Amino acid sequence: MSSQDENETQGVVFGVLAGVIFGVIALVAGLGVWKASQSAPAAMVAAESDIAPVGEALAKVYFAVGSAALGDGDLMVVARTVDALAAKSDGIVLLSGFHDASGDPQQNAELARQRAQAVRDALLAGGVAAEKVRMRRPESTLGSGSAEEGRRVEIRVQ
Repeated sequence: MSSQDENETQGVVFGVLAGVIFGVIALVAGLGVWKASQSAPAAMVAAESDIAPVGEALAKVYFAVGSAALGDGDLMVVARTVDALAAKSDGIVLLSGFHDASGDPQQNAELARQRAQAVRDALLAGGVAAEKVRMRRPESTLGSGSAEEGRRVEIRVQ
């Protein structure tokens, strides 16, 4: 094999390797953009808002102590919210998570946030558009309400 043939073979091998490497880099970059575009609505929804709650809550979802899991009966709340939002084309769903003043305030606020996110996820799975859902910052219950009131998420359609 002549040195010219070896140079041509090396050039072809180098070109193929460069193409494969470039293709892998493009694929990885493309997947990153795709993943970011898939999670953008959820990120938009996850942002907490200072929107003031207006009127009475459409529904309240109550949780077990220390839990952010929705119960089986809570699916009816989701269906009722979907119906209410369908009747108000320019409406939004506002979720407010609550916690009581006992215990660690940061842990309580995080649990209230997780509960509101569980309700949000159920609404999204029920067909509510991500851009229609807003979440308020977790709030501590005031007064001498029941312990159950400190483990709730209020749903409003505004």
